[in-house]
Amino acid sequence: MRLVFAGTPEFARTALEQLVAAGHTIALVLTQPDRPAGRGMKLQASAVKQFALDHGLPLAQPPGLRLDGKYAAEAAAARQAITAAQADAMVVVAYGLILPQWVLDAMAGPGQWGCLNIHGSLLPRWRGAAPIHRAIEAGDSHTGVTIMQMDAGLDTGAMLLQESLPIDAIDTSASLHDRVAALGARLVVQALANPAAWVAQDQPAQGVTYAHKIEKSEAAIDWRQSADLIARRVRAFNPFPGASTVILGETLKVWSAQALDAVPAAALSARPGEVVSVEHEGIVVRAGQDAVRLTELQRPGARRLPVADFLRGFEVRQGMNFSVSGDQALAD
Repeated sequence: MRLVFAGTPEFARTALEQLVAAGHTIALVLTQPDRPAGRGMKLQASAVKQFALDHGLPLAQPPGLRLDGKYAAEAAAARQAITAAQADAMVVVAYGLILPQWVLDAMAGPGQWGCLNIHGSLLPRWRGAAPIHRAIEAGDSHTGVTIMQMDAGLDTGAMLLQESLPIDAIDTSASLHDRVAALGARLVVQALANPAAWVAQDQPAQGVTYAHKIEKSEAAIDWRQSADLIARRVRAFNPFPGASTVILGETLKVWSAQALDAVPAAALSARPGEVVSVEHEGIVVRAGQDAVRLTELQRPGARRLPVADFLRGFEVRQGMNFSVSGDQALAD
């Protein structure tokens, strides 16, 4: 099958790789323009662009697709490229640009199968930009992948295929990302092997939730929240933006934390953010409900370290206070 592929990050590259391996002809790859990244803020190609270049695939990087928008000329060139590709379908995975109606129409002709999207959740739960992060943050026991026929709405299209997978108690967004990406790649290959066999089903009207984009401002730990929620947010924000907290005027990244089933007696009278104990296994901090054990930390410019190693270069003592919400320290 001839395909147009639209995607940008590693999640999308996984699907593109499997489509190529399955023997599909990639007539055109659309990906976002190179972005500055790293300490030097040098322009970096997306994971999808790098794969396309490595495999000699036709490539376009329009900064926008609206024909009446700021990048109208680039959008018009993209329309020409899509038309010239004479594709049977378009596969869209974490592209990062909203597809205007003309793109959907371009894939809706006789003998075409439309625009298929790999979405990393069990729709209609977690429509939107960050379904993997939000599923962990919410404490969901399962997530999955939906192969969807795109329409003009935000992840509202009819569903072709759906498969679930469990969220483990230790899953971070990084570990769950890789499993969801692999599942999505497998399902889209399965869907395109015989697209006529699948019956599109409308999404249920009940159970709709939205996975809003992760903002850096969410990184600061609010110690007034429950221990369970804090621990889930630490996992959800690993690797981005990385949960953080402030002590002794220094902002620390928290990469691993556990909600304690048995709360130490000393924690019962402690205030949120107060260090209850400092142990080889971790630093125990009072939360709004119960307590949290911090097990992997990082100082600015330093490496991530298990707490036992971290404490050799940064002293934390019982009775110290972490800032309640990351920007306002508790009064002593």
